[in-house]
Amino acid sequence: MSSANILKVGFIGLGRMGQAMAGRILGGGHDLVVYNRTESKTMHLVEAGALAATSVAGACEGREIVITMVTDDASLQTVTLGTGGIRESLAAGAIHLCMGTHGAGVIQKLAAAHAEAKQILVGAPVLGRPDAAASGQIGIVAGGAPDAVRKCQPLFQLMGKHTFAAGSKPEGASALKLANNFVLGCALEAMSEGFSLIRKYGVDPQVFYEVMTEGLFAAPAYKLYGKIMVDQSFEKVGFSTMLGLKDSNLIMEAANIARVPLPSLNVFRDRLLGAVAHGDGDKDWAVMAKEQARASGLE
Repeated sequence: MSSANILKVGFIGLGRMGQAMAGRILGGGHDLVVYNRTESKTMHLVEAGALAATSVAGACEGREIVITMVTDDASLQTVTLGTGGIRESLAAGAIHLCMGTHGAGVIQKLAAAHAEAKQILVGAPVLGRPDAAASGQIGIVAGGAPDAVRKCQPLFQLMGKHTFAAGSKPEGASALKLANNFVLGCALEAMSEGFSLIRKYGVDPQVFYEVMTEGLFAAPAYKLYGKIMVDQSFEKVGFSTMLGLKDSNLIMEAANIARVPLPSLNVFRDRLLGAVAHGDGDKDWAVMAKEQARASGLE
């Protein structure tokens, strides 16, 4: 890669998804500085050639684009608006590329704060699990000023297989990601109910899985999560119940802001709440099937 094409990137938030995504950027030859509150999570990337910052401000210094991949809205607001945060530390004209799943209201607030500082916020939440991120196969939902989104495109091409245009407002990307997770949550709830129904009649869950995935529901979501439900391999966590509950609350908030009724939302949200109450908050959110089975007298 020529020096003219190398982007100076900061990356804040190195959980499983963040580490995989940052690794893709580093492998693409870009100038990468990483920061995480738990310093040990930077070690693998530093060994591969990244530089480690000791603060959020350090991850912003001299950077054209700073990516955040943090867990929740509170963490995002702290690293962005807190003392020594991104808004204080990022140069005018630079881009804060927010790639976590966050509430539409929070993204609107941060976009306004960045605009006051003559900075740019691009919302680009991702679709996929950590293994897909490691192989560059996630989807990316990008919303923001067209010129800023175009500048981020080389990074999107490294991290994902497809970028979906969510319009000129970063909160549009949040709404699109949340709508996708809403539909997925409904699919998991419907599968959970179906598995409980056939089990009550003594049918092998594997057969129901085959009926679905070799017929009308031959899609990755049904194949992946249906298999987890059949095998009851809820300990292999790609997306936890607690994160699913967090997203369901963000979906509810976005629906309230836009005055959109979502009657199906509370059905799977209540199932997630029940799973957490029974101690399964750290399991994959496909554990909804176990919670449904419990409600059906099967557990």
